Amino acid sequence: MMENRIKYRHLQCFLEVTRQGSVVRAADALALTQPAVSKKLKELEDILGVRLLERSKKGVELTPFGNVFLEHASTSVAALREGTEHIAQVQKKCINHISIGVLPTVATSVLPESVKRFRADNIEAHLHLISGPNSSLMAQLRVGELDLVVGRLAVPEAMSGLSFQHLYSEQVTFAVRPEHPLLSKDDFHISDIANYTILYPPKGSITGPYVDRFLLSQGVGALNDRIDTVSDSFGKEFIRNNDAIWIISRGVVAREIADGALSELPIDTKETLGAVGLTTRSDSTPSMALKLFMKAIRDTAKNLDNYYNPTEHQPKSNTTVIENDS
Repeated sequence: MMENRIKYRHLQCFLEVTRQGSVVRAADALALTQPAVSKKLKELEDILGVRLLERSKKGVELTPFGNVFLEHASTSVAALREGTEHIAQVQKKCINHISIGVLPTVATSVLPESVKRFRADNIEAHLHLISGPNSSLMAQLRVGELDLVVGRLAVPEAMSGLSFQHLYSEQVTFAVRPEHPLLSKDDFHISDIANYTILYPPKGSITGPYVDRFLLSQGVGALNDRIDTVSDSFGKEFIRNNDAIWIISRGVVAREIADGALSELPIDTKETLGAVGLTTRSDSTPSMALKLFMKAIRDTAKNLDNYYNPTEHQPKSNTTVIENDS
């Protein structure tokens, strides 16, 4: 393909001759010899198979083909220059500050590996990771207190002025300790959960409406013995020592399930699938450091497609917990 043969120096010489209207002046501006500039122009015309420039009494002028090519060459060089300038900015010793809102579903799965990838590139950036309810994080994002929120897609009314990039979909699970009585019950039915303490997503949580609709569709009525909580540390500790049932996004407990520390009740929860991704302000342009951090998240999520939902695949890498409940 001809575009693979065009090099930056070809475009540079073409644009400078066009700007100067003279090969001699262009050579001086580029600190090259006149024959070197002429050679690059000839090579470019040979690659394209058309004449781009014509000599006249006024100097060097563009042909019709040259006029067509000029706009695209200028855009390409400008984009390349902008990219190199952004890279230079990131490499400077000044510290970039990035504030990220983290929902529980990604705090122990995607984020630790993403931070590891990001820091491996030696980018001078101070990461500030904040956890909290989805509504609170979205409010902070909207007013500029956060640069990015990583987690489930918010409800439509909370997405005004925000932009969402999908990473994967995730469902909730009914997590219990491995010795829970319902795991060995032969005629288990989802309505049996009403006989146990339930840890439930509180009102205003992002998964609450999914769970409400799912239980209604399964004919499960009011749960009288219920604790509403968004604390993942409390949930993990409580169900390890009680016959309680924790209804939670699977990403929060996927590692414990894979390690055998927790188990799942045999309930098909595909109806609760929800999008998980990156939320940013739609009216702002991410800094180079933030773009690189978002890429690290996307690369991590791409390698963990089967981590979040019940499959035969298991998580592969060790991660650390980001403290701070949400």
